[in-house]
Amino acid sequence: MRLHLSIAFSLLAVSAAPLAAQRPAIVRDVRSAINAGDFARAEKLLAANREQGGVTSAWLEALSWMGRGKLAAKDYGEASRYAGETRKLSLEMLKNRELDADSSLPLALGAAIEVLGQAMAAQGARAEAVTFYRDELATWRSSSIRARIQKNLHLINLEGKRAPLLEADGFLGAKPEPLPRLRGKTVLLFFWAHWCGDCKASAPAVARLAEEYAAKGLVVVAPTQPYGYVAGGEEAPRDKEIRYIDEIRAKFYGSIKGMAVPVSEENFKSWGASTTPTFALIDKDGTVRLYHPGRLSYDELKAKIEPLLPR
Repeated sequence: MRLHLSIAFSLLAVSAAPLAAQRPAIVRDVRSAINAGDFARAEKLLAANREQGGVTSAWLEALSWMGRGKLAAKDYGEASRYAGETRKLSLEMLKNRELDADSSLPLALGAAIEVLGQAMAAQGARAEAVTFYRDELATWRSSSIRARIQKNLHLINLEGKRAPLLEADGFLGAKPEPLPRLRGKTVLLFFWAHWCGDCKASAPAVARLAEEYAAKGLVVVAPTQPYGYVAGGEEAPRDKEIRYIDEIRAKFYGSIKGMAVPVSEENFKSWGASTTPTFALIDKDGTVRLYHPGRLSYDELKAKIEPLLPR
């Protein structure tokens, strides 16, 4: 029976940007086996690759998919075992190299931390998962996996809490109002990236909602950030990329009336927007009522927005 890895907490959608889409062969092979529900084959692939080349960062990234696959299958004991092994071996490797020397090790370690906490929460140990993520966040706050850890902490702990602030010194389009000044209105946050196809596909739904509910006080704020490149993966300085982002904004998001676009890497870190799109809904009192990494349809967003609006 085929196992579809559509995991509740957007486990598989990590915004390392599309340049990272072409993963090492061992990662692709293990993912293919897991997606087919063939964990035994995935194990054999991992064993053969380790015997041939030892524990490499690519091997650890492939191993991390075993934890993700077992979590998707709700086998929380095995998910924790694989994730724990991935984390342990990743930390050992970090004694002799930097985390971001390549893209595989941060993906492996980030996934291991993600799975360990989610397995705790899924088994009823939510408080322990919150503590675990907070400890990991303190450890890796200055690293490339900060946003991913923050995402997972927010997934189990942000709804019902006061909204984190947004930086708005740099922006495109309408000037953003600080979130505290938007009290009394319902705010839809729509985190997007210039390279993100799902973000572009979500724009018509957001535009429709913005038009339908503007009179009832719905405000759309759409944070984005630079990634260091423009079309085709061409590396670009910040000023050139910001101009490119503005072109994308006008072309794909121009129909969203009044949309303010703060431009800040810190917003993505503090809101845990390692997945794009990420949606959040903030009520008139400044409390987060929805936090969702990944795409949502018009109907799904409407069902969340309408109860927060004045009748």
